[in-house]
Amino acid sequence: MIKILSISGSPVANASTDILLNRVSESIISNLGEKAAGEVSFVKLNALTFRPCQSCGVDPTPRWCFYDDLSPVLEQLAVCDCLLFGTPIYFDCVSAQAKTFIDRCNCFRPADFEEDSKTQFIRRLKRTRPGAMVLVGGERGWFEGARRVVAGFLKWVEVTNEGQLMYSSPGTTARGSAAEDRTILAEADELGKNLAKLLMQQIGADK
Repeated sequence: MIKILSISGSPVANASTDILLNRVSESIISNLGEKAAGEVSFVKLNALTFRPCQSCGVDPTPRWCFYDDLSPVLEQLAVCDCLLFGTPIYFDCVSAQAKTFIDRCNCFRPADFEEDSKTQFIRRLKRTRPGAMVLVGGERGWFEGARRVVAGFLKWVEVTNEGQLMYSSPGTTARGSAAEDRTILAEADELGKNLAKLLMQQIGADK
């Protein structure tokens, strides 16, 4: 079973971020066809209750940092075969929900790579997985700040960035407008198709 984890950092219900994440995941599943079974888990970070990183410096291995609503999501992230991560652009960066989640993923690997480091953190992830990002901003939105943050996060959790969707909403009140934009929907379909191909290649390599 191919496990696809889709995480949205948008606080808005039925947001363009969610619409595009769902479109990509649906494309992945449809392009896997009968060759492999796939399942999608969609996580809306705004619906969860979790604390920001406390910079405690304590190695949580083999546990997660805190026992809150985020622990099951961290477990899903650790075992998924494909990660889709989406966020709206707020102040030229990711949303607060997305940034808080990214910070909490510090426990996936040691922050200090010095040979003489005394940290006891271990690399939890032993393999790379394909993934992609979805960024949604306004007509004059600057995407690069958020792209850099998410790209760094994907690398941190051993996910290869296989593409990004960057959608400029026609207005601040045009919620869910991506559903009517044929161009961005076609891009989402193509991204999902490419990810499905990579996942199938991964399956073949593991046999």
